[in-house]
Amino acid sequence: MSEFSNKAVIVTGAGSGIGRAMALAFAQAGARVLVADITASAAEETRSLIQTAGGTAEVAVTDVGDEASIAAMVDQAMSRWQQIDVLCNNAGIMDRMQAAAELATAHWDRVIRINLTGVMFGTRAVLPHMLAQGAGVILNTASIAALRGGAAGAAYTASKHGVIGLTKNTAWAYGKRGIRCNAICPGAVETNVLGGLGFAAFDPAELEINMPVLSLNTAIAQPDQIASAAVFLASPAASFINGAILPVDAGWAAA
Repeated sequence: MSEFSNKAVIVTGAGSGIGRAMALAFAQAGARVLVADITASAAEETRSLIQTAGGTAEVAVTDVGDEASIAAMVDQAMSRWQQIDVLCNNAGIMDRMQAAAELATAHWDRVIRINLTGVMFGTRAVLPHMLAQGAGVILNTASIAALRGGAAGAAYTASKHGVIGLTKNTAWAYGKRGIRCNAICPGAVETNVLGGLGFAAFDPAELEINMPVLSLNTAIAQPDQIASAAVFLASPAASFINGAILPVDAGWAAA
């Protein structure tokens, strides 16, 4: 594949899970990939996988909740490749499935800053470069929790609903200037977002409240199945798709 030949792609949260799968998929499609992750060793492993497969990648150790860190990430991509064609705002964290009454303010602040404010930081940082180029694609990783009220806790649900709003606003505001912005909404995915703890990472009482919604899910995706949708939305084949919110969930959102 070469549809992204000579294109520069940034993927945040690329050290594992969906982000790693995205980085590998874009590299396979010919892109030069900036592998951004807060964990240096994980990012280096992703870069190694890309390079072993014959692709081109650089590493940027990045905290998406820190504006200066995001700025440094974007500066690195511009310094290395003099362009940014695609930004995948993918990095995120899960909450403990807690509703508002049980939610600690510090946890709310952390989830919102990483999952939503970090997306804004990334979007704001790349827009001047994409506008100067007259083209660019921003792809945001939302969640099934962006479409439902009972698939996660208050912090995560609010953060991902916010990502949808930011996606639509960005698409509308910059679409006529060559910038497309879409979001994917993965359902259950085989990743380490819960630190390997599975349901044990959640507050048991709050998990029970959400179980009627969670039990509607019929399948767990592999990260590469989500990455395939990301590559499509960033590709020329999706050139007329802007402001779309795409569930990638085996039909969970349709239940």
